[in-house]
Amino acid sequence: MSSETNIRLVDLDESGVDRAFRADVMAGLSDADQKAIPARWLYDDAGSQLFEDITKVPEYYPTRAETEILTDRGEKFAKLIGPGRAVVEFGSGSSVKTPLLLRAIEPGAYVPLDIAGDFLRASAAELSGKFPGLPVHPVEADFTKRVQLPDAVTDMPKLGFFPGSTIGNMVARTAVDLLREMRATLGDEALLLIGMDLIKDRAVLEAAYDDAAGVTAEFNLNLLRRINRELDGNIPVEDFRHEARWNDTFARVEMHAVAQRDMRFTVAGRDFAMAQGETIHTENSHKFDERSSNMLLRAGQWTPIERWTDAEGRFSLILARAARKRSAP
Repeated sequence: MSSETNIRLVDLDESGVDRAFRADVMAGLSDADQKAIPARWLYDDAGSQLFEDITKVPEYYPTRAETEILTDRGEKFAKLIGPGRAVVEFGSGSSVKTPLLLRAIEPGAYVPLDIAGDFLRASAAELSGKFPGLPVHPVEADFTKRVQLPDAVTDMPKLGFFPGSTIGNMVARTAVDLLREMRATLGDEALLLIGMDLIKDRAVLEAAYDDAAGVTAEFNLNLLRRINRELDGNIPVEDFRHEARWNDTFARVEMHAVAQRDMRFTVAGRDFAMAQGETIHTENSHKFDERSSNMLLRAGQWTPIERWTDAEGRFSLILARAARKRSAP
């Protein structure tokens, strides 16, 4: 019999607005050099559904490549991970990828963490239906911070699951901080299975974040609609366009919302102005090679122990174990 818990760790004010969301938006829109909002705020319920739609467009290869690895390497996962671990997924589970992992390793419990509450609960309910004997404990939380896991899994060994190369949304300092918070959340005996997209041809990368059907554009501009809805804004969303651009210096695809005219608008009672051509930087998608991924994991207190790529070498899944604390180099 599956058991569900609904733990909420999001800090809401008296009007139901996420305080961290408001703070990030107001700070980001106030930046005179480059307006920017952290990518995690793209994933409200509507944004989470739009991202699921992105994974199905022809140009977006990461989900297909990662699914191929999970499908083909199940026996390897089972051997290295073993049965009985509580799988803690940072971000609500994909209806495709998460079941492939759970079927391979015989988990003791499943704990999805996500900041989009309705999407989290729907994903957890769907997965409970597929695995009726698996205890499922959804936790509504900002997983970029340390999370207190449910008491039911306290004594279980943990496997963190962070697919989709979401780690690539963060600059190096923030990514290292997150990996260390994951290490603290999961404990000393934990393993981490993490997806990291690989550096490849610029045209392939830019197309993956600017599909012909415009789904990614809708996903990007949905952030502005969310600001209007939740923070009493009047941003003229129709006067922005989506742009994806490769930044070779930082090995990343950047998403921007580009102002198509000079404009003024208000958010949460404050006035803002943007000039034509000015952008709001909404997401980074860093790409990796073996050396940069190893360095990032080790800096985040994880030791890589195995890696897999799809047949075309587009994407990698890496298994790492929690690094032992050391008193000296």
